[in-house]
Amino acid sequence: MLTEDENVITRWRQSNEPIRVWIQPVSSEQGFTPDLVSPTRRAFTAWNEVGLGVAFEMVDDSTVADVHVTWIDRFDEQISGKTLWAHDDDWWIVEANIVLAIHHRGGEPLDSSAVRAIALHEVGHLIGLDHTTDTANIMTPKVRVKELSDADRATARLLYTVPPGKVK
Repeated sequence: MLTEDENVITRWRQSNEPIRVWIQPVSSEQGFTPDLVSPTRRAFTAWNEVGLGVAFEMVDDSTVADVHVTWIDRFDEQISGKTLWAHDDDWWIVEANIVLAIHHRGGEPLDSSAVRAIALHEVGHLIGLDHTTDTANIMTPKVRVKELSDADRATARLLYTVPPGKVK
């Protein structure tokens, strides 16, 4: 649950206001198809159903979004997604960007099921979760499962019961 290098809990502030998410609907990246947007939206819906006290709302206007999801052909690293977020001085996440690959590093296209699984993993990072060693969880460094596990849900719920900040 803690980031490996800082022993810090970083998460979104619980609020009645949703976290607004914009998913890039069109991309000039080779192999992009609008069919990749729906499985990505479903990943956010799956995390909404965990009941963390934060909720994601899809928006069509990128200028009002707290989270931007964009596409890349492939990464040079052995990854298929990347999440970067910014936090304030109190360790509350305030904005974020997720980049999802259209192809594996080797060039094979990612199907909608794989994109959804990768998006589930990246949204896990978005809400503040780090990697786990349990390969039965979506938060393992190399995604091998297609759904959230009970442990993924329990860890996220635990994260949202403690205040953000450095752990002594």
